[in-house]
Amino acid sequence: MKLEKYLDHTLLKPEATEEDIIKICKEAKEYNFASVCVNAYYASLVSNELKGTDVKTCVVVGFPLGATTKEVKAFETKQAIEKGAEEIDMVINIGALKSKKYDEVKEDIEAVVEAAKGKALVKVILENCLLTKEEIIKACELSKEAGADFVKTSTGFSTGGAKPEDVKLMRETVGENMGVKASGGVRTREDAEAVILAGASRIGASASISIVEGSKDSKSDY
Repeated sequence: MKLEKYLDHTLLKPEATEEDIIKICKEAKEYNFASVCVNAYYASLVSNELKGTDVKTCVVVGFPLGATTKEVKAFETKQAIEKGAEEIDMVINIGALKSKKYDEVKEDIEAVVEAAKGKALVKVILENCLLTKEEIIKACELSKEAGADFVKTSTGFSTGGAKPEDVKLMRETVGENMGVKASGGVRTREDAEAVILAGASRIGASASISIVEGSKDSKSDY
């Protein structure tokens, strides 16, 4: 199985330097990964580094808590796109979902989808480790209704990451025409193949090279 185009090569640590970001861009170009996923501060740098390639610039929004307002998320999205983002990974309002304020959750996603329309893909991060099975299903349904392109398992910054059983549930809920991204804790080729088998169409990982080469990576935690 060729895994390169499943992988969003990711570096979201707050201490990441410009040198670190340039390094992962070079790696992404060498291995022809799907995208490089970074915090908004580095959007322009990544976009410039990836110019002339088909590796996309992916930027996180409302990250990692999802607790900013929809207006802030929409502004973040617009600014990220102006700086070269072609994909947006946004975190839902987890508290609103758990409070059953479903209209607000949908409006939150819609604000980002509208800001990105025609310019960037939108992936909705659910943070499954904080949700019940029923809440994961509801979040997937709301993401689909709001017009998002993907649902995504995790930020990688909470209490857990991607589980094949969650990916399977997400795929069953959104159907075949929407993307499912597994992120957090996918560190080996075996991990990657397991989530793909469960229904993932994209994987967020900092251990991307280890995954495609089939080697162990004990240092990466995303």
